[in-house]
Amino acid sequence: MQGMSTTIVRSVCPFDCPDTCGMLVEVNDGRAVRVSGDPDHPVTRGLLCPKMNRYERSVHSPRRLTRPLLRTGAKGEGAFAPITWTEAVERICFCWRELVADYGGECILPYSYGGTMGLVQRNSGHPFFHHMGASRLERTICSPAKDAGWKQVMGETPAMDPAEMQASDLIILWGINAAATSIHAMRDAQTARHRGARLWAVDTYLTPTMQAVDEAFIVRPGGDGALALGMLHCIVREGLADRAFLAANVSGFDEFAERVLPDCGPERMAPLCGLPAETIERMAREYARARAPFIRLGSGLTRYANGAMTVRTISCLPAVTGAWQRQGGGILTGSSTGPAFPMHKVLREDFMARPTRIVSMNQLGAALNELDGPPVMSLYVYHSNPAAVTPDQNAVIRGLGRNDLFTVVHERFMTDTARYADIVLPATSSLEHADLYRCYGGYHSQRCAAAIPPVGESKSNWEVFSLLARRMGWDEPFFRQSAEELVEQLIGYETPWRDAAVTERLRRGEPVFLAPPTDPKSVWQTPSGRIEILNEREGEPLPRPLPTHAEGDGFPLRLQPSATPYALNSSFYEQDELRTRQQGQALMMNPLDAAARGLADGEQVTAYNGLGEVGFTLKVTERVPVGTVVTEGVWWGEFVPGGRGVNALTSQRLTDGGRGSTLYDAAVEVRGA
Repeated sequence: MQGMSTTIVRSVCPFDCPDTCGMLVEVNDGRAVRVSGDPDHPVTRGLLCPKMNRYERSVHSPRRLTRPLLRTGAKGEGAFAPITWTEAVERICFCWRELVADYGGECILPYSYGGTMGLVQRNSGHPFFHHMGASRLERTICSPAKDAGWKQVMGETPAMDPAEMQASDLIILWGINAAATSIHAMRDAQTARHRGARLWAVDTYLTPTMQAVDEAFIVRPGGDGALALGMLHCIVREGLADRAFLAANVSGFDEFAERVLPDCGPERMAPLCGLPAETIERMAREYARARAPFIRLGSGLTRYANGAMTVRTISCLPAVTGAWQRQGGGILTGSSTGPAFPMHKVLREDFMARPTRIVSMNQLGAALNELDGPPVMSLYVYHSNPAAVTPDQNAVIRGLGRNDLFTVVHERFMTDTARYADIVLPATSSLEHADLYRCYGGYHSQRCAAAIPPVGESKSNWEVFSLLARRMGWDEPFFRQSAEELVEQLIGYETPWRDAAVTERLRRGEPVFLAPPTDPKSVWQTPSGRIEILNEREGEPLPRPLPTHAEGDGFPLRLQPSATPYALNSSFYEQDELRTRQQGQALMMNPLDAAARGLADGEQVTAYNGLGEVGFTLKVTERVPVGTVVTEGVWWGEFVPGGRGVNALTSQRLTDGGRGSTLYDAAVEVRGA
């Protein structure tokens, strides 16, 4: 579509969100002047979140880094001088050669995560660092406990189609602030509600999502599994279990009902989950009597010591009631479309001469300060901001401040992490490079080309790793390909997930649906071919109540880091308008808790625990229950007093399954500043 000097280009939102929206980018003389939702995209249907509605302001922000930079001041000071790309690449490779000679390849650690979700650009560092023999990063900061809990019950069974929500008569948004993190799920839930479905939400405080449903149930942090166990006890006790479905499809129900559920009555689960026993009983009856109840499970409830067990337990609800056998009934934790594309062609694990050590991204502070074996002597960060988003922020910053740590950061903006770099490389935005995207909240995928030329001297991940590989002297044809050629390899792969017609549409840049292959032998893709409530392969063979870490920390208030509609983790803080709409780094507290501490609304306060302390503006509100405090967003240090954000209060401890982060499993006390 063209008119005069303006072109409309299709693109895709690259950020870590389950919706993977389709966008229309209005380009004028090489600049993006307007971004809007693609009305023809089957999920987006013209609707973008508040962040992406002004994406051109990020792309052309005056804060954009446009040239390579060399540190000239102390680490963390943010003092740099421009250098050329040739000098930057030469310095990086010279330093790496010296370090590898002295310590071995494992002294180099890459750090990346969800700043871009494109299959090529996000993963283009893997083959480079595999070839180098560097340490490998265990990328588990988000929701691996959710995946682990699901697989313990459902194995490799494909997730249900999110569109089935429209056929449900009871929708439960459980642990998901969909109004901030999955706006199309929220829109679809409201559509179903207007058609007669009841809409519930379960969360730890009154989120915007909770304020837009028929009933909101506020649970104790980490108490979601206890709520599910209490409901399951009532369902079985009152004869509401679907015995025919259980007999034909489920393994281990009898053991579960005999060994676990008798001790999980609503009176016992009430103090664990924070809801009255009679509320648990009513929820159980209404859930079991619904024709096709649909649970949309979020990720927040998995970021506790019991996160995997929580998901495992909630996943038993549709099995025990037989909800799976009716259209619109079941549970959606997220979709996995990994097998739809041959990712081995990008990841290239075959480049490793031997398997190298694995370092958890959730324990970066420990890795930089106290790792056994060869120390981490160089850190390469791309599409992530670990100084802000990683648990135990003080330990991370202490490690980044090491004068003997050679740090390279490839970024669009001068983030907290970039301030500690020795060399900063300017990165492209998603509008400036080619990539292929797939959704993890559904089953659509889309390819996109660059919509505009690179801003300044910025380069994509793939371009930078290709430059570094050549300067390292590696004679490997793989690194001489273009991003477009890699995308074509992924698209050209024959797979039962899509036929030739879908592949051709994907090649043209149209949004397409991917179809998970079905197993003719069993709908349940587990080792037994049945839903496995009893799983003898696990250390815990049956779901049961598990405590959180914070219960033993000795601080009285449970801290809940949460999402905001105006940022995504630490992304979008370059936009003045979006920061203003957040109204600063705030801490929400119940009036009774505030009164007990002599604190007033609008006061500057300090939240603290054994890891650190953080300054907030207090918001006294009944949106949070007694005993819980909430903060939304992950702020850049330059915008907050003391330069510390919420992750100065979160720990490096891991979840019970999947080795995920326990970012929500924290306890604090609060005092006046």
